[in-house]
Amino acid sequence: MNVAVFSTKTYDRRFLEAAAGGTSHSLHFYEPRLTIETALLARGYDAVCAFVNDRLDGDVLARLAEGGVRVVALRCAGFNNVDLQAAARLGIKVLRVPAYSPYAVAEHTIGLMLALNRCLTRAYSRVRDGNFSLESLLGFDLQGRTAGVVGTGQIGSVTAHLLHAFGCRVLLYDVIEDEACRSHGQYVPLDGLLAESDIVTLHCPLVPATHHMIDDAAIARMKRGVMLINTSRGALIDTQAVIAGLKSGQIGYLGLDVYEEEADLFFEDLSGRVIQDDVFTRLLTFPNVIVTAHQAFFTRDALEAIARTTIDNLTAFESGGPLANEVSIERIKR
Repeated sequence: MNVAVFSTKTYDRRFLEAAAGGTSHSLHFYEPRLTIETALLARGYDAVCAFVNDRLDGDVLARLAEGGVRVVALRCAGFNNVDLQAAARLGIKVLRVPAYSPYAVAEHTIGLMLALNRCLTRAYSRVRDGNFSLESLLGFDLQGRTAGVVGTGQIGSVTAHLLHAFGCRVLLYDVIEDEACRSHGQYVPLDGLLAESDIVTLHCPLVPATHHMIDDAAIARMKRGVMLINTSRGALIDTQAVIAGLKSGQIGYLGLDVYEEEADLFFEDLSGRVIQDDVFTRLLTFPNVIVTAHQAFFTRDALEAIARTTIDNLTAFESGGPLANEVSIERIKR
């Protein structure tokens, strides 16, 4: 198959080419994000390979279909950027990577917690400046604290396991409870989790029911000084509400690897430009906030798994075999 790969970085090319070796797929790499303007680059291709910030709304999908594209291979788990109804109407199959390395994201989540709690970024900068004072670097033991894990899929389950290993009391919430996860914690209603947790970490898909699930009302239910972590999808959090929570002290620590308006920021070097997103720049002014640029997935193990599954998905489509990783309206409803 001829495949147009969008939002390409050097690491994408390296891992995808390695995974495609020995197959009939011909990969053509494009640096720009997939948008209505760049969709023309995919004309004449059988497939498009897209990432988290590529646009796959109805207009883009229609342009892809006009150019001959029959399948979209997402090299990620999330599919909130895809208009699935439009894809079905146009006869375009949508495939994803439902799991790659849950350990990568879960371990990054724990890293954010430790860095915030022990003021590691501030301590590092101080020592490099010759300042060895411990003032304002006071942390707390994770042992004995209550940690709430919202979403207990593969990543949430591993995160719960790691928090349990630290000696935390772990509270769990999901619309579908996982029996295996009960060995790490206790399932409780969401309101109870928010009220009792010293740390709240989000591991949910972005669907209409979870959009801005952390809003003013949710923050008000949390413990004062709570640590809030999001390594899942940016729009789970109402950023303006979180900023208000930081200003009031209701939120004591904030760790983000995702941001609801990240598409024009993340995965690019903007160090020589003025960032135009005033809400994002406001976030960066708080000393108790750490933002990483959607890198939680970024391990060698995860990239190998993502590339391998992406290529396997394309091979399954080409061969007419079962599409185990297809995303469709019918499957979501089930």
